[in-house]
Amino acid sequence: MARRVAIIASNGGLDSAYKVLNIATAAAATDAEVAIFFTFEALAIIHKDSAAMLTMGPGKEHYMEGFKRANVPSIQELLQIAMESGVKMIACQMTMDVTGMTKDMFIEGVEVGGAVTFLDFAYDADATVTF
Repeated sequence: MARRVAIIASNGGLDSAYKVLNIATAAAATDAEVAIFFTFEALAIIHKDSAAMLTMGPGKEHYMEGFKRANVPSIQELLQIAMESGVKMIACQMTMDVTGMTKDMFIEGVEVGGAVTFLDFAYDADATVTF
């Protein structure tokens, strides 16, 4: 039986996006079943305009040079890798209701669900990670 990794993403900065997608794609590469629940500001990570919306926080700008030097894939590339690897991406319905966001604002393949949708996956997870 494959391992399960449940990830909760609630921060929307560029550094958080890299953390979430790095863990998700690494877990998927080890044949784990992975689900990410995007809530609050983290909905920006799966937004179609994420490249413009995600910024590095103050004092963290130096990471951008390091990402380029280390040939780290962009967030859009990591999202594509995650999707191709079967990572399940769930946009938080409550946050969407509160912010007025709609499913068509997100990249293709994102599901919409509430906390119970994520918990159904997480109850059987071997590891749960929160960002």
